Amino acid sequence: MFSRDIRQRVDRTVAEVMAVAADLDRMPEWASGLSGDAQVEFSIDVERGILDHDVTLPDGSVAPVRLRVEPRGVGSEIVFTLERLPGMSDEQWRTDAETVAADLRRLAALCEQGEAG
Repeated sequence: MFSRDIRQRVDRTVAEVMAVAADLDRMPEWASGLSGDAQVEFSIDVERGILDHDVTLPDGSVAPVRLRVEPRGVGSEIVFTLERLPGMSDEQWRTDAETVAADLRRLAALCEQGEAG
């Protein structure tokens, strides 16, 4: 299985980003991939910047998702590891990557608007 990291710089601390990212009620504001028929189980460690989750798709397959917020200078970087699922075409993988990148840009914008705390 192949994976790729999608990164987004944020001019906020890890704690400020996690205040928004780990707020499950706010996820619909930025995480378009979590809507629909998928079931999601989170493993969150706010202090360490971990927002990993397993997504169970309608066909019963499980997609593990690694999402981390890491310190970078005075700000931080959101790192989403996108796994290429079995049977996924190049076009599907590219589209998923574009969707994730857009989601991370929305999350960064929310954080940078001062809505993190």
